[in-house]
Amino acid sequence: MFELARTRTLWELVEYRARVSGDAPMFFDGGGGRAVTFGEVRDAALRAAAGFRELGVGAGTRVVWQLPTRIDTVVASLALARLGAVQTPVIHLHRAREVGFILAESAAEFVLVPGVWRGFDYAAMVRGAVGERAGVRVVSVADGLPDGDPGALPAAPEGEDDTTRWVYYTSGTTSAPKGVEHTDASLIAGGVGLATALGMSADDIGSIAFPYAHIAGPDYVIAMLVSGFPAVVLEAFDADRAAEVYRRHGVTMAGGSTAFYQAFYDASRRRREAAPDAGPLIPSLRLLSGGGAPLPPELYRAAGRELGCAIVHGYGMTECPMITMGTPYDGDEQLAHTVGRPVAGARVRIVRPDGSAAATGETGEVTVAGPVVFRRYTDPALTAAAFTADGHFRTGDLGRLRADGHLVLTGRLKDIIIRKGENISAQEIEELVRSHPAVADVAVIGLPDRERGERVCAVVTLTGDGDGGGRADIPGTRPRLTLAELTAHLRAAGLMTQKLPEQLEITGALPRGGPLNKVLKAALRERYGGTGPGSGP
Repeated sequence: MFELARTRTLWELVEYRARVSGDAPMFFDGGGGRAVTFGEVRDAALRAAAGFRELGVGAGTRVVWQLPTRIDTVVASLALARLGAVQTPVIHLHRAREVGFILAESAAEFVLVPGVWRGFDYAAMVRGAVGERAGVRVVSVADGLPDGDPGALPAAPEGEDDTTRWVYYTSGTTSAPKGVEHTDASLIAGGVGLATALGMSADDIGSIAFPYAHIAGPDYVIAMLVSGFPAVVLEAFDADRAAEVYRRHGVTMAGGSTAFYQAFYDASRRRREAAPDAGPLIPSLRLLSGGGAPLPPELYRAAGRELGCAIVHGYGMTECPMITMGTPYDGDEQLAHTVGRPVAGARVRIVRPDGSAAATGETGEVTVAGPVVFRRYTDPALTAAAFTADGHFRTGDLGRLRADGHLVLTGRLKDIIIRKGENISAQEIEELVRSHPAVADVAVIGLPDRERGERVCAVVTLTGDGDGGGRADIPGTRPRLTLAELTAHLRAAGLMTQKLPEQLEITGALPRGGPLNKVLKAALRERYGGTGPGSGP
C-alpha cells in the first residue's frame, strides 16, 4: 500500500505507479476494447499537459470540464493536475441553467466539452451560457486531446495543503449549488481510505460506470493508483450491458450507488428467468460497493444472495469524499444496517444540538475532521456556518455511532418532519414502508398542515405483485395498497403512532436527479403539498 505521507499531489501518485507498475493494465475501454497501461496513461497525460500548456493553461488556470466517462477524460484530468490547474468537473447531466451558474461563479478561463455527445451539442450550450463574457475559451475535445512535447513542460507543482486544485459544485437538488474547494491531498486521503477499507490489490479488476465528473471519479482513480488495480470504463451504465462486459474482463469489484445494486439484482433475475442454467450474472464478482443513498436491508440481503457477492456500503459527500466504509470482513448485520466505520483519515463525532458530544448510541449530527475534509466553500459565509469551533465539518446528516464503531445514518437535519413538535426521521419510516411486500420504492416527506404543522406523507411505487389487478397510474383502478393497510403494517413493525403516515400517494415512478439518481423530495412536496391527508387509495 502506498503510504499517504509520501505524497501530496495526484501527479506524484501517477509517477509512482508508472514506475512500479508501468506495464500493468490501468484501464479497459468497455465500449471499444482498448486497453492502456499505467505507463501509457502517464505518458498520454504528459503529452496532453504539454498541449494544454500551448493553449495557455498553467498553474492556477481555472478549467471547467464537462466530459463523458472515458479513458481520455481521466487522461485530461491527470494532465491538468500535472500543470497545477484548478479543475471544476461538471456532471454531463447538467444543462444551461446549472452550467451557466458554475461558469460564472467559478470565473472559468477554459471550458472543455465533448462537442456533440449522445445527440446533445455541449459546445453550443456552453457557448450560449458564456455569451459575450471575455476571457473564456471553449475547447472541444471531440477529435482528441491537445498534444504537445512533454520536454517543454515546467516542473510539476509541489503539493500544498492550502492550495485549491479542485472545485466541485453540489448538485443543487435541495438548494443552490455550493462550490466545494479541495486540495490534491484531501482527494488523496479519500482514495486511500477507500482502497484501505475495501482491501483492493493488483489482483482485482474494478469498474467505473458512474460519472467520472462526480467526486467519486478521482477518489476511485486514486484508489487504483494506490493499490495498482485496473478498471473497466463504461461511458453509460446499463446493467445488462455492464454485466456482459464485466464477465468478459473478470471484474471483481463493481458498484456506484444503491441504484446500481438494484439494477444488477434485477438483471440477474431476468437472466435466470430466461436461462435457469446460465450461472451467476458476473462469476468473478466478489464485491459490490458504493454509497450516495441509503441501502435498504432487504436489498442488501436479496442482492447479496442473488449475485453471490458481498455488498459493502459507505458514506461520503462532495465535501468529504469518504467518511465511513464497510469492509468485506464485516458481518451481515453490520453491512445491512450501518455504513461502516470511519475510514483512515476521517474522525467522526456525533454532536447534540448544543454542540456537546453525544454518547455512544445517541443520535445527533454527524461531524467530520481530518485530511479527507474539503478546504472551504467558495462562499465564505457558507464556510463559517459549516464548521464547529474546533474545526469539525457539520455534515447536516443525523446518525449514531454504535459500540462496535460503525455508523448508522438516521436522516438529514433538513429531512426531519416536525409533527406537533415531534421530530420525525423520514428515513426511519422509509425503511419500514419499504419492507411492505407491495412497495417497490418509497419517499417519505413532510407536507404543510394547519393542525399539525407538518403531516407525514408516504409516496410509493408498487411492485408487480402489488397491483391487485389495477394500475396505479390509471384513474379508476384500485392498487392493492391502502393507507389503512400501510399503517397496520407499520404498527406491526413497532412504529410509534405519532410517526404513522397520514397521507399515502401512489405513483408510477419517483422523480430522481443528480449523478447518483437521488429522489427529488422538493418536487414531491410541490406535487402533493396541496392535497389532503389520507388522499391515497
